[in-house]
Order: sequence, then structure tokens, then C-alpha cells
Amino acid sequence: MEEMKKFPNVFEEKKGRNTFYFIRTNDKKSFFEERVISKKGELFREVDPERSKLFASIAKGISQLGIKQDSKVLYLGASHGYTVSFLADVVCDGEIYALDFAPRVVRDLVFLCEDKKNVAPILDDANHPENYKEIVPMVDVVFMDIAQREQTKIFLKNCDMYLKEGGFGILALKARSIDVTRNPKDIFRITRSQLDVVMNVVDYRELAPFEQDHAVFVCKRKSSEPIDFLNIPSIVVDQKKNFLPRKEFSKPSFRKRY
Repeated sequence: MEEMKKFPNVFEEKKGRNTFYFIRTNDKKSFFEERVISKKGELFREVDPERSKLFASIAKGISQLGIKQDSKVLYLGASHGYTVSFLADVVCDGEIYALDFAPRVVRDLVFLCEDKKNVAPILDDANHPENYKEIVPMVDVVFMDIAQREQTKIFLKNCDMYLKEGGFGILALKARSIDVTRNPKDIFRITRSQLDVVMNVVDYRELAPFEQDHAVFVCKRKSSEPIDFLNIPSIVVDQKKNFLPRKEFSKPSFRKRY
């Protein structure tokens, strides 16, 4: 098992054709039925890239995420907290503000926070970042995993309000949520052109086979000046086109099950 130098507290272990990913932790228990192993007196939790877009991007060879051990992170679309639970170990000296709009999943986040003391659960709508300005400070990283048509706009609104100059924004984009009638690669290309107006896109990875029709964009904020949203091109959705059903993929498993 070797530590991945670009990602704090993240380790990989290669066994034949399989690669396994682990996060160094202080917790002995499993939160999501993941394996917890001990090596040389240290504990490690296994993270599944098929369940986390953030760690899928690492498995796909993303060059950087801008996440450090002491980073403050605004996490939009935290859901039940699978990725958040691992990210809390990655930024063990930092803070995570984990937001979701669904009361049911935020309740699960509250339970998770009983063990992960550096995570603060927030019940709110990411489309209205002004609602939680009394709770969330300026952060080093904004990560968003919300499948909505206006994903990019919501992401940039939060970066505009909370991301420090020179901070990193990470957008996990679901192309089919924007327009089911268009080729996902076209959506990714247009999204990059939108981001390029106000951010420096430093890396980009499509997440297949872990997640079909998904991509992760890693951006760096150019300046602290407010974002002028009038200069950002829109993705035009053709409402006249017939609905094209998504092609069904059989997701291959690249991981040996224990």
C-alpha cells in the first residue's frame, strides 16, 4: 500500500489488475459497510470509486484537486454522507460544510457528525447560497455533486460567494440532467467553455466506467472579483426534440469483492 502524494491520507494498493483505494483514519468502525483494515499500527477505510465521484476522479487519474489536510471545504449535494465520511479523514485538520436540501439525508449526516467532528451538516438549497452565509465562511474548496439542469450556474454562484481567491472548485457534472437529447461530450465541452470565462480549468476527467455520462472539472478561481454571470454562455436545451432514452450500460466491476 502506497500513499498517493498528491492527495493527503489517500492510499492505493495494486493486486494484479485490481487497484484498491484506502483512506487513513482514526475510526475503527465501518460507516457504510466498507472494509476497515489495520497495517503497521494504522487504520485504513476502503473507499469504492463506484460510489463516489470524487474518488472516481482520483481512480481516473485526476492530476490535482486542491484539497489539503487542513482545507475548509463546502460540499454541495452531500446526500447520505458516503463521500463526506471519507473526505473528513482526508481533511482531518480541516472543516467540511456538508449541504443537502433533503431532510431525510441530512438526518443521516447529523448521525455521521457524531463521529466526524469536523463536519457540519446544513439543510438548505444550494441554489440560494445567500441562505447560509451566516454559517459558511470563505473556503479553500467548493465541491458540488448536484444533478440539476442549472448545475454549472449553481456551482459558480457558490464559488462566487464562498471560494477564496486561488481556491479550487470541483464540479461533478451529470450531462443527462442538463439535456438528455445531446451527446454528453457536447455538454462537457460547453460546460468547460462556461467555466473558462471566470475560472481556470486545471483538469478534467470523464468518469466512465465508474459513472456513465459524468465528468469532473477541477477549476481554480482567477480573482476575488464578483462573477459577471451575463458573460457566461448558456447551454441551449432544444425542447422540440423528442426524448431519447439513455443507452443502458452494464457497469463492469473492476474490483475484487471480499
